[in-house]
Amino acid sequence: MPPRLNKRQQRELEEIQALGGNPGAEVPDEGESDHEPAPKVQQGGFAALMAGDDDSDDEDIDQTKPSKSRKSKKKKKKAVVESPKPEPPKAPQPVPTPKGAPAQSTSKKALKKARAKEKKAANDELDQALAELSLKYGSSQNMNQHAVRLTFSDLLSISVQHLDSDAEMRRFFGSKVVQASKASSSSQAGPSSRRQAPAARSQLTRPQPTWWAAKGREGLSIRGLTDDEVDVRLKRHGWEPMPQEKWWTVEYSKRYKSLTKVFMGTVFSGDPQGFWDLLSRSPWHADTLLQVSEVYRHREEYAPAFDFVDRALFTYERAFVGAFNFTSGVNRLDFDYVENRPFYLAVHRQVADLLRRGCVRTSFEFAKLLYSLDPWGDPHGALLHLDFLAIKSGMHQWLLDVYRLFDGKNTDSRRINPSLLPGWAYAHALALRIAVSDHTKGTEALRHALNDFPSVVPLLADKLDVSLPASVRAHPDFKIETGASGLQPAQSTLHLLSHLYAQKSSPLWKDHSAWFLETVTSTFASLPSKLPITQRRMDFLALYQNLEPRYSAYRHLLVLETNHRNLFPFIDVNLEQARGLMCDPMPPPTTLNKYDDQYFQNVDDLLSFRTRTRRERAMDERRLAQMVPDVNFRQQLQGFFDANPNFQERFPGGILQFAQAIAQLPPDVLEDMMLAGAMNEPPQGGEGGMPGGLNIEDLNAAVPAPVMIQGEGPGWLGGGVPPPHAAQGGNVDWDDEGDHQEEAEDEDEDEEEEEDISPMPRVIRNILGRFWGRAPASEESSSEEEELLDNTGVD
Repeated sequence: MPPRLNKRQQRELEEIQALGGNPGAEVPDEGESDHEPAPKVQQGGFAALMAGDDDSDDEDIDQTKPSKSRKSKKKKKKAVVESPKPEPPKAPQPVPTPKGAPAQSTSKKALKKARAKEKKAANDELDQALAELSLKYGSSQNMNQHAVRLTFSDLLSISVQHLDSDAEMRRFFGSKVVQASKASSSSQAGPSSRRQAPAARSQLTRPQPTWWAAKGREGLSIRGLTDDEVDVRLKRHGWEPMPQEKWWTVEYSKRYKSLTKVFMGTVFSGDPQGFWDLLSRSPWHADTLLQVSEVYRHREEYAPAFDFVDRALFTYERAFVGAFNFTSGVNRLDFDYVENRPFYLAVHRQVADLLRRGCVRTSFEFAKLLYSLDPWGDPHGALLHLDFLAIKSGMHQWLLDVYRLFDGKNTDSRRINPSLLPGWAYAHALALRIAVSDHTKGTEALRHALNDFPSVVPLLADKLDVSLPASVRAHPDFKIETGASGLQPAQSTLHLLSHLYAQKSSPLWKDHSAWFLETVTSTFASLPSKLPITQRRMDFLALYQNLEPRYSAYRHLLVLETNHRNLFPFIDVNLEQARGLMCDPMPPPTTLNKYDDQYFQNVDDLLSFRTRTRRERAMDERRLAQMVPDVNFRQQLQGFFDANPNFQERFPGGILQFAQAIAQLPPDVLEDMMLAGAMNEPPQGGEGGMPGGLNIEDLNAAVPAPVMIQGEGPGWLGGGVPPPHAAQGGNVDWDDEGDHQEEAEDEDEDEEEEEDISPMPRVIRNILGRFWGRAPASEESSSEEEELLDNTGVD
């Protein structure tokens, strides 16, 4: 029996078998075959990518390792190895144990010797196989010509093990450092929740025990598009049908759509507290989770922002059941449906957050996932990440394989082709320089990139701090553009992508700056008055004359707003109205639906008939009493709030939220608004005005900024008022509110930690009292408050 091989040796043998068959195996004579080979079906354009690329010319580069498919395994079983097998090593003879020596140590030594002999025999067998294969094919380059060709779906398949950012962090820093960092971040966020949800399995995230308990799919489901729907989509985009791919869409349940209606109302109200009220009752609403994550990101609190993106991904992942498998590389998610766009946004933000944390390999895998959801439209510009991440993460061969599949193909002019992008042209040259020992191939590819996209040259040279020849700097084709003014849309997009690649990938070129400068100098030694437009640049301009590819580049910028705001002048000014909201940036021009009145037609508003529980009302009353100690004034404030229905729509949190907004207004602003109301003057702001002279825009600005509450649970936002059940991390549903109400009433209220709320300044109360009727003050104003009143001009 031959010695047992380890995993590495087995993998090398499988590669050898896939490249040229087993060494020494009998190859049947072609003339004796009973079956004639089936004729190949010629496929052109993008359709050839999905079926393989056997007829394309080979490049003398190292090919990607073939995937372990079932077919290859079957072939391995049929092949017969006739190479002489080494004799199995004989078991070591037992050595007599001397007196006084432990018998266990002797057995361990014998076992080590046996394992060493097995390993040596296995290496000998592997070396013999390699030698026979080398004699059969002559050289490694000739072996390379027999490599298995990968299809496009193979290149888009996702490695699940590389979706774990914690694993990548442990590889770099060790498990102890990662665990210590997690413990530190969790202690800063407050004590853990008393109600810990059981850990769930996930491929996209690592669910935390402090997350809310997940109940089924939470209103999300997925279905495959019918053949008729796919045909309509292809006609809508002007695409040809593709084999071996399946299109899907997510669907909302009636209740989930009602939650989305509440979410959109909160977005337009400008009140961040409303998001927390919504999450406290439906903690797995993906749009709300992404919006809260964005609030944290703007406050530069990246740990909770990353956590809420994880929750949004987990929400969608539970809906991906059945035949939909996002790791296979053949399933697509239709971006034209608004129900699918939150998942695109969550994956894109995950890519950016992972890159910020330094997890480049995991970021590359998520960017590849984002690309695989719709590689033909690439709605979030995943290719603009992959040209940098493939080099940064060491996946040079993947980039070379994708570039080879697309390069020179007669593709239709409406599908995004990676080989036509300026960043991919330069990344292809850099990958060849790094991965291939023959540097002439990399230099030749860089020459092509320089001629195809000269707009990258001065930008990259400035980032690398190299001095270009004066003739190059002064040439009009190397002029640096700073905006879309005076440029055609396609030309503007070319300069935008040139800037984007130079900003992202310049660190990768630091060690190759001399090669870059030498190639630029030799390529443009003599410059004509105008560089000729190459075929690749013409194809690029023809592609980006279409609106959808430009939307992809603009949407990419909007998601990465904090890092590339300086490139916003390249966005077409005619598309300013199409930016949309942060929850749905740049809806596609081919969209089938969006969050508007038509979408929410005949959808119930859950807030319109919901009644607050007795416990919630009691908590609001205690907080309001803490904020406004004067009973009479509190009653007047309640009466004023009840008399204005617009206030109740604007402040779903009730009188407490309204009082907080009033307390944040400067005294002079509040006095001016109250004077306008007392004199029956129309309030400023037109339609934004409110009864009583209060301006809604001023109140919008007065809403307390989101703050982190140090308490139990994951942390809550919103003016010092955590939502009901937030501290316990509860999962409260409006449908099951009666059960939670009974449970809440049975809880011991003495165990609750109420947050201290600053009382409303007496100067504000005095101003309101002068116009609504002064209430007898229970406390005398301090001298400082009287001085402040005198400064405001109030008698």
